[in-house]
Amino acid sequence: MFKITALPTDEVRALQSGHPDAYGITPERAVSTGAGNPCRHCLQNIPEGEDMLILAHRPFLETQPYAETGPIFLCAAPCERYEGTEMPEILTTSPDYLIKGYGTDDRIVYGTGAITPTGQIDAKIRDIFARPDVAYIHIRSSRNNCYQARIDRA
Repeated sequence: MFKITALPTDEVRALQSGHPDAYGITPERAVSTGAGNPCRHCLQNIPEGEDMLILAHRPFLETQPYAETGPIFLCAAPCERYEGTEMPEILTTSPDYLIKGYGTDDRIVYGTGAITPTGQIDAKIRDIFARPDVAYIHIRSSRNNCYQARIDRA
């Protein structure tokens, strides 16, 4: 079993209220074009015409060579954090995703990274978690490498 983990609400609320992003910059405000603007908190596409934030995010506590930083989107208005057990909307709208495992040292576990068709995500996650050296998994855009969500063991 596994759990899809969205960004923490306290972190998101701080960004929504203008706190700086991973680069120390105030998040940019924009208007969503609909599909292709996935919120990393509610894990749904931000509806077309709704305000959104664009910011730099580093899903690691400390900087180190494997701590990738990249752009993400968030709903500009408060939204509910994804807490479901089903695959969230933002992980069903692309034909495939980049999935890779990380160790307890927050470094990529070599041999786990794979571009995975959407319909095979569950099986790939189970396959990666079969390795004892994998602590958690990131799912990223296979086209732009943008962070989507973290996968933890349930």
